[in-house]
Amino acid sequence: MALEENSVPYTFVHCGQHYDYEMSKEFFDELKLPDSIVNLNIGSGTHAWQTGKMMIRLEKVLIKEKPHLVIVPSDTNSTLAGVLASAKLHIPVAHIEAGARSYNMVMPEEINRRLTDHCSTLLFAPTKNCVKNLLNEGIPHKRVFQIGDPMYDVLLQHLREAMKSNILHELDITQKNYALLTIHRPGNVDDLQNLKSIIDAIIQFKDLTMVFPVHPRTTERLH
Repeated sequence: MALEENSVPYTFVHCGQHYDYEMSKEFFDELKLPDSIVNLNIGSGTHAWQTGKMMIRLEKVLIKEKPHLVIVPSDTNSTLAGVLASAKLHIPVAHIEAGARSYNMVMPEEINRRLTDHCSTLLFAPTKNCVKNLLNEGIPHKRVFQIGDPMYDVLLQHLREAMKSNILHELDITQKNYALLTIHRPGNVDDLQNLKSIIDAIIQFKDLTMVFPVHPRTTERLH
């Protein structure tokens, strides 16, 4: 990690919003991330319950560790809990993937993004458009930095290892002869009519193999 290469001490906190192996530990293993030094073990719950519980447990960690800076990525409930707990303790926050907007306040991620950006000290935006969004919302230019897409960086960093995967053989499929499907956004999953419409549409592709790694939330709704 870049932090280790530059001898920067850090504490890795895993909120436990995702807790099964394939949504959590597998990523730590495959991306060679350090084991989380602190695991809050939050688990599932409503947005309010999950965010509140994270803030309570994060506050204890922050008071104990006394960090100079808290780094939060993306737009999850963990992100929002991290920035709120830190801001209340007057600890500077850096938001990675800042400035993304859908302008659809029905999406819980959109609420998380906006609140996180306006409570953060440093905003690391992936694109020029994200920078523009932040400036249009009145965030000072000196706090905004365009850094590119971290997810693309991860892809490039691990592409060689991914190419060694035998998943095509395991699933008995060939290159360019299948489609990959993921569904997990609440607007698609929690609205059963939307979910039914998506599944009905997918079924129409009778001659195309569909690879569908099912999110635990989606599995529950499908049942």
